[in-house]
Amino acid sequence: MTALKASEVDSFIARPDAAHPVVLVYGPDAGLVRERVDALVRASVDSPDDPFALARIDSEELGANPARLADEANTVPLFGGRRAVLLRINSRHNVVPSVEAVLAAPPRDCRVIIEAGDLKKNAPLRAVCEKSKAAAALPCYADGAREIGRLIDTELREAGLTIAPDARTALAGLLGGDRLASRSELRKLTLYARGQSRIELDDVHAIVTDASDQALDGVIDAAFAGRTADVEVEFGKALASVTRPDAVVSAAIRHAASLHKMRLAIDDGDSADTAMMRGAPPVHFKRKPLVEAALRAWNAPRLARAMEQLGETLLEARRQAGLADVVAQRALLSIAVSARRREG
Repeated sequence: MTALKASEVDSFIARPDAAHPVVLVYGPDAGLVRERVDALVRASVDSPDDPFALARIDSEELGANPARLADEANTVPLFGGRRAVLLRINSRHNVVPSVEAVLAAPPRDCRVIIEAGDLKKNAPLRAVCEKSKAAAALPCYADGAREIGRLIDTELREAGLTIAPDARTALAGLLGGDRLASRSELRKLTLYARGQSRIELDDVHAIVTDASDQALDGVIDAAFAGRTADVEVEFGKALASVTRPDAVVSAAIRHAASLHKMRLAIDDGDSADTAMMRGAPPVHFKRKPLVEAALRAWNAPRLARAMEQLGETLLEARRQAGLADVVAQRALLSIAVSARRREG
């Protein structure tokens, strides 16, 4: 078995074992998957930007040409040096035969890195890699308290900053769910605190817990999940945080577009969890229940109509500035009622 435990993954990333030239990186934390794939690429080639050193393949391409993965894995570098192949799984195309061909005759001078989403234990791709001595399967699960603490320490140390105990506690509670999102929040915080020696609780509140953003998430998630009673309460919070009504509607349009993209991915075979993790940015774990409820309530055509409706609402709110709050709230309540009815 070459399925690594979560505690062993970082050691493997730091020193990839040449005995496992095929590496599957998978899991529910899409940000951590991407971070580890990037680290493996850097460890495998001299220049990730060199197309002769790193071949990039999307899973759809193997549908038309299943042999391409093996061909790329066994290509001799034109100018010498190390070589790698990065296969990104972004569809339901069956890539297992292509991967099996590589595992049957593992490359000697090339590392094949497979970037996948969340894979169940019995998923064919995961099973074939875990059974092969030539492959290593690296799981990427959401950060727990220890990993979040280590991430905070690393980012602050690199920025030359310390943090007050109460600020650290508050900060740790706001991170997790997606490694890249957590790292992005930490880097925004360290940039904000530049020129200071220590981060205080007010700094965390100012950057990581933007009140208006949280309020927008609340009202928009409630509307698309069909929580009519919550829409009024959350809309009031949004306005209280000095968010303009037209800004709420604009955010609702962006969310509808994001839901539309996720709904199409689900219709194409993705699970709801995979679709949410592949969002840009991935859906924060605290929002997942309501976003998943919205994905159950809406199909793609209805979401397209909702975007049109909200576009008209935005225009009306700007034309009637004095009634903008009423116009925006009415539209969001209409969205919530429609979600509850689940009409086609």
